[in-house]
Amino acid sequence: MMAWTSIHAFRAEPTVTTSEEQSEGRSETRDRVHVFRDDALGDHDAVGLAQAIRRGEVSAAEAARDAAARVRDVEDRLHAVQVHLDAPAHAARPGGALAGVPTFVKDNTDYQGLPTGHGSAAFAPRAARRHAPFARQFLSTGVTVLGKTKLPEFGFSPTTEYEAGEPVRNPWHPDHSAGGSSGGSAALVACGAVPIAHANDGGGSIRIPAACCGLVGLKPTLGRVALNAQSRQLPIDIITDGVVSRSVRDSAAFLAAAEQHYRNPKLPPVGLVEGPSDRRLRIGLLTDSPNGVRSDADTRAAVEETARRLEGLGHTVEPVDLPIDPRFTKDFLTYWGLLSFLIGVTGRRLGTDFDRRRMDGLSRGLREQYLRDWRTTPGVLRRLKRTREAYAAGFRGLDLILSPVLAHTTPRLGHLSPNVPYATLIERLVDYVAFTPVNNIVGTPSLSVPALRTTADGLPIGVMFSARPGAERTLLELAYELEADHPFPTLRTP
Repeated sequence: MMAWTSIHAFRAEPTVTTSEEQSEGRSETRDRVHVFRDDALGDHDAVGLAQAIRRGEVSAAEAARDAAARVRDVEDRLHAVQVHLDAPAHAARPGGALAGVPTFVKDNTDYQGLPTGHGSAAFAPRAARRHAPFARQFLSTGVTVLGKTKLPEFGFSPTTEYEAGEPVRNPWHPDHSAGGSSGGSAALVACGAVPIAHANDGGGSIRIPAACCGLVGLKPTLGRVALNAQSRQLPIDIITDGVVSRSVRDSAAFLAAAEQHYRNPKLPPVGLVEGPSDRRLRIGLLTDSPNGVRSDADTRAAVEETARRLEGLGHTVEPVDLPIDPRFTKDFLTYWGLLSFLIGVTGRRLGTDFDRRRMDGLSRGLREQYLRDWRTTPGVLRRLKRTREAYAAGFRGLDLILSPVLAHTTPRLGHLSPNVPYATLIERLVDYVAFTPVNNIVGTPSLSVPALRTTADGLPIGVMFSARPGAERTLLELAYELEADHPFPTLRTP
């Protein structure tokens, strides 16, 4: 039996609050929380750490031990981990590209021997009997799994908060959201506990926490990686797995390594992307959402500044309109409500004690709204599927589209809490998550990278590049170019 412990059983290390003492433990400067230290785990990204392990400069066991200690150092401030393995699980294939790199799996993906809780209080999770297909693919890269990270209930929210219990906090400013639904993974990577972590995306859940926490977040093309169990049951498959990382090469290395385990023959291979391309691109600029939501001043400035950088690098940037059906937002919410309804109906498959009345306010509200609108389902599905045509039309003559990830900067905790009355919460969600869902409906790849600009509180702002199906290579090459032009800030080097 695999040994695991709820993270709540940990006793946290004493708090270290001065930057001068960061080599001895956790460093907090201006309320920032990080565990970067002058050692292999602190000095390297995932690719660099794997290289150091191969050279014998550090062992995989040492890297796992050091990462686990870092998690313990920050967990009482960030609350990012759901389950911690007492004995880290090393990959069966030690020769993978990321061999020995410590990481976490998100708690909506089965990992043999660990419970899968989906962030919900509606049931008591049981230990998974086997790895999910993506978990096997993730392990094939050589990573060492240390446990599972938190997410909001069933991944429905763009912030990792709960009706009861501590939210996941943003290491750049713990009073703010770390994003969702892969908020736990993003918090651990941003604070320096691990260099890379599993994330998945059904409406922005890789890109949103990446934007909130200053990370690289690539949502691959639908079908690029192994499908998860939830995907196979959906009328429109919107879920794609991937990672969040601090460097472009880590996201590129993950995708190339994953492709060695499984490659979809219907998509062009990506291969290992190792740097920028000489090709100059024609890039569309979208500052306001197709559904009419205007981005706030900081977000708009970050996107426009990125556009100027791209022009300075020789790319062509021009305004673009995406001719998305004006009913898209309402249709997507109806579809989201359908998913909540289906979970309520089939929840006993997750646990025999499942009680949909214990689902949180957002999940209940989505389900109840769907029950009022269920007769519109056929029309909703038809219109959502036609979004592919509008998306393709918007890309005519373009290689990529640049836009915000989110319509406004990272909110304080509580603004999007499931305790907020549903009508108010949905209005806030629509005004926040105004750009990312289109890529999920269409199935196209999309990448969040940090902008140069931050908020007055020092919080990162993400910008997003979207592409045609199968064009991950183009996204990664451009991200490499932006990173080389000006390295992305981290909490070690803000």
